Parts: sequence; C-alpha cells; structure tokens
Amino acid sequence: MTSRAKTTALLCLASLAATGSARADFQSCLAGIQAQAAGAGVSAQTFRAATSGISYDDKVIELSQAQPEFKTPIWDYMAALVDDERVDDGKAAMRQHAQALAAAEAKYGVDRYTIAAVWGVESNFGKNLGKMPLVQSLATLACSGNRRRDFFRGELIATLKIIERGDIEASRLYGSWAGAFGQTQFMPSTYQRLAVDLDGDGRRDVVDSAADAVGSTANFLRVAKWSNGHGWGYEVRLPRGFNTAAAGRKNKKPVAHWTSLGVTRIDGRPLTAEGPVGILAPAGADGPAFLVTRNFDAIYSYNAAESYGLAIAVLSDRLRGRPGIQAEWPTDDPPLSRAERRDLQARLTRRGYDVGEPDGKVGAKTREAIKEIEAQLGMPRTGRPGAKVLEALRRG
Repeated sequence: MTSRAKTTALLCLASLAATGSARADFQSCLAGIQAQAAGAGVSAQTFRAATSGISYDDKVIELSQAQPEFKTPIWDYMAALVDDERVDDGKAAMRQHAQALAAAEAKYGVDRYTIAAVWGVESNFGKNLGKMPLVQSLATLACSGNRRRDFFRGELIATLKIIERGDIEASRLYGSWAGAFGQTQFMPSTYQRLAVDLDGDGRRDVVDSAADAVGSTANFLRVAKWSNGHGWGYEVRLPRGFNTAAAGRKNKKPVAHWTSLGVTRIDGRPLTAEGPVGILAPAGADGPAFLVTRNFDAIYSYNAAESYGLAIAVLSDRLRGRPGIQAEWPTDDPPLSRAERRDLQARLTRRGYDVGEPDGKVGAKTREAIKEIEAQLGMPRTGRPGAKVLEALRRG
C-alpha cells in the first residue's frame, strides 16, 4: 500500500470512528443544545416536539463530506439553470404572482425580474424545495465532528425559534442537507434577520407563501445594497489579446478604463454604466464576457459564486424579454437544456442503463452510463452530458 493510500485509509477510519462516536452521543448532544435553545427563548415543549423521533442522519454526513469528482463546465451550468423551459415557467409564475412581485418591488426597491430570477434558480419557482428534514439535518451536523458544528448549532436554534414563533410548522421544514429551505432557500439565521410577512397574515412563511418568499428575497437584496434602475450589467466583447487576469467581480475600474482597452458592448456600441465596473470572463478570453456593476455584487452575496450570480443575472434578462448570452462558449460539444437531458436519460434507460427517473438532473448513475457510451464511441470517458452523446443516441 502506498503512503497516500495508507493516509487515505487512516483518514477514512478516523472519520468512521468520529461518526460512530457522534451517533452514540447524539441524544446527550441534543440535551446540551436544549439548554442553549432555552436561553434563546425556545420552550421545552417546542424543543421536545421538534426533536422527537429524529436520529443521527448518516446521509447528511455523507453529503457534507462529498467531494464532487466532476467539475461542471460553466456552459453546462448555465444551460441547466437558464433554458427556455425555465424562462417559460418564470413568466407564468410572474403572471400568477404579479401582485406579490409588484408589492415587493415597490416596498424594497428591487425589480421584480431580479427577484423572480433568484426564485427560479433557487427552487424552480417553488417546485423544488429540498427533501431533507431540516431539524434532523441541522441536529446531525451540530452533533457531528464537523468543524462548523457551532455554526450549525446556531442554525438549529434559529430553526427552533421559527417553530416556536409559529411562522412555519416543523412538518413543513424541509430543505438541503446544509439547512437552506423555502422557495428562495434561506438559511435559518438569514430567515431570522431578513424574512418578511408580505402577505400580511402574521406569519413569515417562505415555504408555502410565494408572497413572503419573494418579499424576503427583495429585502435580502435591498440590504445587500441593490440599486434599482441601474441593472446588473450586460454582455460585452473583449478585444483580441485581452488579459483575463484583469477580469473579476472585485477588480472594478471606471468605464473609461475598459473602453481604453477596447472592450465594447456585444453589439459593438460603447460601454455605459454608473460607477466602477468589473469584467467577468468565466470561460476565458475566447468565451462570453460580461460587464458587471455593484448590483451584481448584491446578487453574488446570495450564494457567493460568480457562476451562480451570472445565472440569476441572465435569467432576469430573459424574463424581461431580452436575449440570452450571444457569444458562443468555447466548446465543440454544446451543452444540453434540461429537456435535452431528460431525453438523454430516457434513451439511456431504453438501452438498459439504470439512471433513475429521467428528471434532467445528472447524477452519478447518469454519468457512469454516459462514460460507457463514450467508450463505445471511442470518445474520452468524461461522463459529461453533451450534444455529441445525445446525437449519437438519437442516431441509434
């Protein structure tokens, strides 16, 4: 066994031992948290009702420790989050909840298209809220060997306070393994600070009230210093030889600086914007590029990833009726929309591969099946759901 293999094995054994110890100490850990929760105003009755029957969840620990083997290219990431299907669903959701979006826009000074775009990226307009029971997930993380257990303990107590106040019933609190929940996926402590009762029923219910969810999101962006009327930015064209080391959200310069380097709007018109702006080039100098304002920073603060912020920004433009990204991504294997991914999965299923329900979400089983198809085609085994594999399957 190599030294690296020995180290990996020892780390795995240590992790298993820590997990076993944490599972055994789960109830005593909960007792300690109850005392802390009581100091934060959570009654013993609420604590007992919320934690009755929960157990240490190994799946949560597995997800928290998972290191993705496959790094999603930016063009696949964007294609999955901003496709015609999501735009159509978004326009329908905006019509259905027009009054709530208008009220949120008026009260918090954030345009309805940006609010709706966050809603769409976070939960597909309330359709995908997550399946992990919030109290159990957070209790597991708070009682594990996780280095952030104190953080998760605070999130658990924040969740118990939501239940104590009667805003949302414990039975409705499901979300991600890490504790994000609701139609726009707030962490419980963020909920405590920024959730609002936009529908006026006396409860801040971001799970079952679309009005409260979009209002809370608008309030978040307001606090993040969104400035209405200025936009997030727009697509630009970079000059040949542009140094992408100068790009990035944080490297903001006056518009005149970028103009002097030869940067223009995608259609060739001169740049315009108020204040310093940055340039994003997520696929390098040969791919699409974007000028971003401080409003982009407000979007970015929702999930601290430039690709995530860009998905919301582009979706907000599509919901306004503007075109999506104009420049081509630097790949000869175009990305697939969610409908195309479902088609891919259905065709893999018909060939005998177990990829689960064709839902457009590409997991480990779908990637393994794609690798086998790629091997049959003499392609590198990437496991990536691209147009080449789909077209090969369509040709039979």
